[in-house]
Amino acid sequence: MDVLFLHPNFPGQFKLLAQALAARPGMRVYALGDRSWMPNTDHPGMTVWTYDAPDTAADGVHAYLRGADAAVRRGQVVARFLMVEKQKGFEPDVIYTHPGWGDALYIKDIFPDAQVISLLEYFYQPRGADVGFDKEFPLSMDDIFRVRTLNFVQHMALENSDTFISPTAWQKSRYPQRYQPDINVIHEGIDTDALQPDPSATLEIAEATSIVGRQTLTIPAVTLRRGDEVLTFVSRSLEPYRGFHVFMRSLPAVLRSRPQCHVVIVGKLQAHYGPMPRHGSNWRDVLLNEIAPQLDQSMLERIHFLGHVTYARYLQVLQVSRVHAYLTYPFILSWSVLEAMALGSLVVASKTPPVEEVIEDGQNGLLVSFHSPEVLAASVVEALANPEQYDHLELLHGKWCVSALISPTRSCPVICNC
Repeated sequence: MDVLFLHPNFPGQFKLLAQALAARPGMRVYALGDRSWMPNTDHPGMTVWTYDAPDTAADGVHAYLRGADAAVRRGQVVARFLMVEKQKGFEPDVIYTHPGWGDALYIKDIFPDAQVISLLEYFYQPRGADVGFDKEFPLSMDDIFRVRTLNFVQHMALENSDTFISPTAWQKSRYPQRYQPDINVIHEGIDTDALQPDPSATLEIAEATSIVGRQTLTIPAVTLRRGDEVLTFVSRSLEPYRGFHVFMRSLPAVLRSRPQCHVVIVGKLQAHYGPMPRHGSNWRDVLLNEIAPQLDQSMLERIHFLGHVTYARYLQVLQVSRVHAYLTYPFILSWSVLEAMALGSLVVASKTPPVEEVIEDGQNGLLVSFHSPEVLAASVVEALANPEQYDHLELLHGKWCVSALISPTRSCPVICNC
């Protein structure tokens, strides 16, 4: 069987599935992605193709439609590449795609007999989910109109796919009602065999400087170990969509109550899902300056911003974490919350969908209001101070491990005839 994965940043969400299929006898796995996006990584057992980045949106395209314009351009590049491969005899049986970027817009026209499986990650709506959830950032009608048009490309995918999967029940529920009966809830999974707690884990953090207002502080180097009081926060980008503002406002109370606690924060400064701050270069600087008057120098020296890190270093961060804070708008579930649980960190998370599908308060983690830094701080302080009270928690249910996704006995549409 020939399986083709389409993702501009391959492997993306398909990493574990593609690896598992490539290891199976009789499976030939191909992938196609954007050369400018993809990491320089080997993919054993797979044929990985790349294409040049498509042109950016044309001048004069309406702001609401720039994403759709970019998707069409990407779809054209992918189509041209695959038509050449088709002339050489390539005919995939299954095509697995994340349709949001437009890779698969024309795939059914090229391979009409292939089974196209679309990963439906998120369908934007102007009300009732992420948009308008945080009252600190009120919406304009322009925001609502823009969001309304974000789903153009996905609408085409809904009409040109054979099978749909969505990572969580809540993410599935965002899609139009008429399509929901055909959407299967199957999470991408994490590798719980590889992600295990490490009692000997350490994290070396080099000396760094931090600018707070007009003051430049030296943050001393430190070695953190499993068992230390370490509070972690991880996000692709440090921004309100993932509750970074709430987390930062909780820190003065946490650091005052726990003088041995170190805070380790991972994430890019450039916002990914939401806007950058109107005043200030990035959310880290804006929020650090906001809370600085409540912190003395010893507290500031225990806040460590690591920026964007390698996956190996990211795992080191989670392996030394005693408490991991995970906050999010009602939006896409991050892998990091599952990986933190698998690595043995106690997760204090926002009581928002789809987090509530993963964490049951008091059973395998703690849930708090997204909107209250005070409640978050109180829960974190209690968890840091009395870790033995949470030793009984079952940190990760088996349904989230990758083995649940690729079992040959499971009836699922991840691969045909499984």
